Amino acid sequence: MNKVNDLISQIDSYVWGLPLIILIMACGILLTVRLRFLQIRKLGKAMKYMVKNEEGGNGEVSSFAALCTALSATVGTGNIVGVATAIAAGGPGALFWMELAAFFGMATKYAEGLLAVKYRIRDENGNILGGPFYYIENGLEKKWKWLGKLFAVFGLLAGLMGIGTITQINGITSAANTFFDSQQVHTVTVFGMKYTWTTVIAGALITILTAFIVIGGIKRIATVSEFVVPVMIVAYTGCCLTIIFCHITEIPSALSAIIRGAFSLKAAAGGTAGTVMMYAMRNGVARGIFSNEAGLGSAPIAAAAAKTKEPVRQGLVTMTGTFIDTIIVCTMTGLAIIMSGSHNTADLKGVMITMDAFDYGLPFSERVSSFILMACLAVFAFTTILGWNYYSERCLSYLTGANKKVTVIYRWVYLAAVCIGPYLAVEAVWNLADIFNGLMAIPNVIAIILLSGVISSDTKDYLTRLKEGKVKE
Repeated sequence: MNKVNDLISQIDSYVWGLPLIILIMACGILLTVRLRFLQIRKLGKAMKYMVKNEEGGNGEVSSFAALCTALSATVGTGNIVGVATAIAAGGPGALFWMELAAFFGMATKYAEGLLAVKYRIRDENGNILGGPFYYIENGLEKKWKWLGKLFAVFGLLAGLMGIGTITQINGITSAANTFFDSQQVHTVTVFGMKYTWTTVIAGALITILTAFIVIGGIKRIATVSEFVVPVMIVAYTGCCLTIIFCHITEIPSALSAIIRGAFSLKAAAGGTAGTVMMYAMRNGVARGIFSNEAGLGSAPIAAAAAKTKEPVRQGLVTMTGTFIDTIIVCTMTGLAIIMSGSHNTADLKGVMITMDAFDYGLPFSERVSSFILMACLAVFAFTTILGWNYYSERCLSYLTGANKKVTVIYRWVYLAAVCIGPYLAVEAVWNLADIFNGLMAIPNVIAIILLSGVISSDTKDYLTRLKEGKVKE
């Protein structure tokens, strides 16, 4: 088993090597320049559009519901566990690179939302379909269709074997187990291995709840997300802000550690080849992409369902997802961890790092603090499972021509992946998720770069019409 884990880890390091990091960052920088720093200039308008639905738009759900569906898949274990693992592996400097990647990622996310609406289609059943496979097929020449199919395959695998199922349920059960039975007193044998009853029960409950909701498709997922997502984000950031304010005198030293780690050319500790800066950059960008999904091509699948006639408007709404996910939520988590020093404790891994930070920082008993984090993680991860079911089903529909029988079978396979997720190795799970994320990003980012001229032109046209009063806000 160790050999398999080592192989997966090695593949992960190749996929998320310097070439992919440069490709994703270059895409964001290119768009930022061509759009003249749109993510700064129009952030206020984007936030306004986020909560104000467009009148007379075509689609299946409101722009806000589409955003919440995207956020349900985006705001997950990456914001709690992913940030912790990034800082543990890459040091405090990883948070800086995570934020920088998110800044440029906002331009990428904007482009994804714009292209999703511009090139979406309506199928024979009346469903609105869109995403990278459609803007690759319809935006580029037909000879690029293979690239769209490649994205769909990687997206399907990411949803089924990576970010959509195993990492999320694993995060939930690990947190529940740490809270209810950290000493592993009450165990049962499953698949020839001993697991706690907490793991088994939590895994079964999440699987049942997932089954109940995903059967209803995008509208039921959007309805749940539209209510749950805003509440969970406000509650979680409130907890993180409480930690920061209770230890506000530690902020200068935390910020200093972040900057030093982000640009340190010292050799990495433990005899590892490479500099501290290199590991901070790799872990920060990789986990940042895992968290906010800018460049992955997942969010535009949800954005395509929005009731809107203006691609640029939906692009602005979609852009706010990265701002909320990383600039706000991940920053709060990262500061809480760095201020507590939990990432320096050798025997803490994954969610336990963030849990230790909450125990340290919140003005409650450790039991209450641990319960708060466990509840936040459970809700975050659960909504991610729902969102990625929709994403991966759309990928499957594109590959199979919307075959309903295949879709029904896939839903059961997806639920099976959720069910077995708690019993798989955490390290291998995260590495698999990283691999599929990276593979998804490659065809999507290539398409966005090739369509950057269209993105720039459409943006100028919309902003001109808006300035002339030809567009209703």
